[in-house]
Amino acid sequence: MMIGLGSDLCDIRRIERVLAMHGERFVVRCFTAVERAKAERRTEGLRAATYAKRWAAKEACAKALGTGFAEGVFHSDMGVVNLPGGQPTLHLTGGALTRLWRLMPAGHHPSLLLTMTDEPPYAFAQVLIQALPEGHSLG
Repeated sequence: MMIGLGSDLCDIRRIERVLAMHGERFVVRCFTAVERAKAERRTEGLRAATYAKRWAAKEACAKALGTGFAEGVFHSDMGVVNLPGGQPTLHLTGGALTRLWRLMPAGHHPSLLLTMTDEPPYAFAQVLIQALPEGHSLG
């Protein structure tokens, strides 16, 4: 059953400006260690787009959770991770994880689906939160 849907469009140039102004302070405050490592492995020309896609994913997730960045949900509570086959998904902690479990009906567990793309100067992400019956999995 669908619980939440969120999408976000981010201007990569905006992330470039924030990186230039605030650099490490912005990156450490808003992105997980896994996300930072992925972005830092990219060439300088692709680094901002990598961060922008992840920024859009966090924004989309906050919308899907129904809170935005309120009620204890922070950017650092949501991290984009890749499954073994490369598919992106989200790993939630802190207030985002607490909110996710509050949305789950009894006898269900969450599934987060994420898609991201970029077409400079824009990055886009969409998040779908599903409640799956216990014992059921996608795939």
